[in-house]
Amino acid sequence: MSVLYSFYFLCLGLLLGSFYNVCIYRIPREESVAFPPSHCTSCNTRLKPLDLVPVLSYVFLKGRCRYCREKISPRYALVELFTGIAFLWLFLTYGITVECLKYIVLISFLIVIGMIDYDTTDVYSITTYSGIAFGVIFILINYFMGFEFKSYIYGGILAAATIALIIIFTGGMGWGDFEIALMCGLYLGFEKSIVLLFSSFIIGGVVGAFLILTKKKTKNDYIPFGPSIASAALFTLLFGERIISFYI
Repeated sequence: MSVLYSFYFLCLGLLLGSFYNVCIYRIPREESVAFPPSHCTSCNTRLKPLDLVPVLSYVFLKGRCRYCREKISPRYALVELFTGIAFLWLFLTYGITVECLKYIVLISFLIVIGMIDYDTTDVYSITTYSGIAFGVIFILINYFMGFEFKSYIYGGILAAATIALIIIFTGGMGWGDFEIALMCGLYLGFEKSIVLLFSSFIIGGVVGAFLILTKKKTKNDYIPFGPSIASAALFTLLFGERIISFYI
């Protein structure tokens, strides 16, 4: 039975990953994520079900549109594959629980927000506000079920306040980063939010230094911090408990 559930979560992730690709492409363009149906962005031909099978369609079509033969970015397949593996890992780690569902929702928002910020250096409130709203819902679920809930409130406050202070006193980040940090803190709780903040600064510093050293960016260029927070949140989900236990 666990094998069947594992396959289900993998497929669910692959399918939703395909939808997240649509969100990543359309939200910055202020287009509906539902209409029109999926189509080739080069020739505008409406795609058929066989063209939309996650990962496999990209492989069988050799990374090109079936109709106009325009090259398709491999990132679409990578996002689908990453989402599928992430969902599978969450199921294997947490089982069919509210916690598993909560982290699936968090990772879903982080994929969309992080990729859009990477592409455009913008964070869209429709994504962060929705993620924050779901975070509050999960806190309320914990409250009504008699589970710990204050830690998640404190986590949101800690993560958001830290980024807010940096924005106010240095101007080195944007308020979109504040929203992402608040969202992550509501899902991760107080202790994991500490890991989140430290790891996000480390990741951001390493990425920034790499981009400057390779001359892809200069010291005066804006480097989006959202992907670093998103990556740090994934790192915290993977290793946060071990790091906290080791420190204690």
